[in-house]
Amino acid sequence: MGIKSLLPGPLGFGTAPLGNMFRAIPEEEAAATVAAAWDQGIRYFDTAPFYGAGLSEIRLGEALAGRPRDAYVLSTKVGRVIHDDVEDPAARELGEKGGLFEHGRPNRMTDDYTADATLRSVEDSLKRLGTDRLDIVWVHDIAQDFHGD
Repeated sequence: MGIKSLLPGPLGFGTAPLGNMFRAIPEEEAAATVAAAWDQGIRYFDTAPFYGAGLSEIRLGEALAGRPRDAYVLSTKVGRVIHDDVEDPAARELGEKGGLFEHGRPNRMTDDYTADATLRSVEDSLKRLGTDRLDIVWVHDIAQDFHGD
């Protein structure tokens, strides 16, 4: 089975902006953006814990809550774990991605690609998204040049 067999069409909606990428986006604008994508026939939605320290997943889950789960394809990513303790999002050291989500949630994030962290990340994403399943799980930013190791 190839990835094309999972995707419902040629377009998908990448939800990084829902995590307050570059600017603080009002809740109403985030919800309206997902509704507009749905109205235009988009049925593949991609998110990640990295996008605003979980904010994108929360907003996407809320926006899709009234939609039949079998009507869309949902993907998220692993490689970062969101913690309950907080930090200044603007002060995060994210290398080439620094500053992207300075308006996101203040929850501390750590890079962790271990099996335990992967399972925790999936479970936490399911909770933030308010769903019982994911259709695709990608590994986020695994390239050695991103981490500098």
